[in-house]
Amino acid sequence: MVITAPRYNDYVAITKSDTVNFAEGPCDAIYIGGAGIVVAVAENDNTTSFTCIAGELLPISAKRVNSTTTSATLMVALYAR
Repeated sequence: MVITAPRYNDYVAITKSDTVNFAEGPCDAIYIGGAGIVVAVAENDNTTSFTCIAGELLPISAKRVNSTTTSATLMVALYAR
C-alpha cells in the first residue's frame, strides 16, 4: 500500500489568539517552526494540547491556536485547496 502525503498549496503564518479564529477557515495541518506546546481548537470547540518538536508537521484540522499555554513558535497554517 502506498500512502500519499497531501500537498499544501496555501499557507498562512499563525497569530495565536484565545478568541479569533483563522480568517481562512480551519487549516488542514500546522507546521511547527519552534518547539513547544500547541493548544489547538477543533471545529467543535474541543481544545487539545500537543507537545511538538521544531520542524514537526501536526496533521490536524484546527480553527485556531490559543495564545494561553501555547509556547511553540513560528507556526504556519497549511491548506490543501
